[in-house]
Amino acid sequence: MNAADARLLEELREALRGELPGHDAFLHLSGYKRPDLEAALRQNPAPRESSVLALLYPRQGRLHTLLMLRPEYDGVHSGQVAFPGGRREDEDPDLRHTALREFREETGAPTADFDVLGSLSRVYIPPSRSLVTPYVAAAPALPATAPDPREVAALIETPLDELLRPDVVQVRRQYIQVLGREAEIPYFDLQGQVVWGATAMMLAELRELLHRLR
Repeated sequence: MNAADARLLEELREALRGELPGHDAFLHLSGYKRPDLEAALRQNPAPRESSVLALLYPRQGRLHTLLMLRPEYDGVHSGQVAFPGGRREDEDPDLRHTALREFREETGAPTADFDVLGSLSRVYIPPSRSLVTPYVAAAPALPATAPDPREVAALIETPLDELLRPDVVQVRRQYIQVLGREAEIPYFDLQGQVVWGATAMMLAELRELLHRLR
């Protein structure tokens, strides 16, 4: 990893300790405001807690992050692009552990060399009633992967500077299950993939932090 990238990651670690941008600016593009987190936490039963991991690592002189395409199945997240992650299990001591465990299980990659920099704002996902904490980690390289085909249709290595393109955020009409109608939704056009929903919210916040640092 070059010195500039190492310095950026340390600055990002510090930024994750401070006040985060949140998601309001990104959601404003669709005119759809997600339920307030405090209201979601008061639900009975409470939402299931989950976490995901945004891994940052160098490849060919550029920092990348790893996304994955989920297989097609009968479920609300079928065929979507996401960060590796999943639900907290009873044996997980905390959500950080969940994110690392799920990364290992879904990608097949070891996480021993990962340096967890911090976490982004939590995201509440109404269709699956999940409260998701996104963690950001750095690694000297992407370890060898062996994706679980039940969980992963493809791994998508994405240069981090792609997030900073002025035209990376687009808008299209799409049926939204939780609204029961079509709506204009913002999405990220990355590596030929449409990245929308909760993952797009996470990417938007990470993008805002990177803009601030650069």
